[in-house]
Amino acid sequence: MSQPHDLRNAGLKATLPRLKIINVFEQSRQRHLTAEDVYRQLLSDGLDVGLATVYRVLTQFEQAGLLVRHHFEGGREGGRALFELNEGSHHDHLVCLTCGRVEEFYDAEIEKRQAKIARERGFEISEHALYLYADCTKPRCPHKKSGGQ
Repeated sequence: MSQPHDLRNAGLKATLPRLKIINVFEQSRQRHLTAEDVYRQLLSDGLDVGLATVYRVLTQFEQAGLLVRHHFEGGREGGRALFELNEGSHHDHLVCLTCGRVEEFYDAEIEKRQAKIARERGFEISEHALYLYADCTKPRCPHKKSGGQ
């Protein structure tokens, strides 16, 4: 579980809801969570926290740099915000349009190409996000919800 000093270093008081919410991200096997995912996990852990509190804490964590917010289009999440721990390393995302599964990847060649394109056009990249939307082609994808998989 996150230590209280981690939150204090981010300028936040270490309240029980904040500690529990950051712990959900640290313990989850799924890296990208919606506010509703966090809320359901807290309820299943027996913590009586309102959904509005979850939203407020997630926004505070994003502003403090503890979490990164993404708005993936299509798929199961259909434009809803997903959050992940900010671990300080850049990566891009593949998003399945069928089930909404998100896979992270890093490709040095893609990064070099983007910087080269920006330079050729008179830009210097300060930050970017690359989301590739695709359909999973795995014959027995465990994340597809339809029957017969």
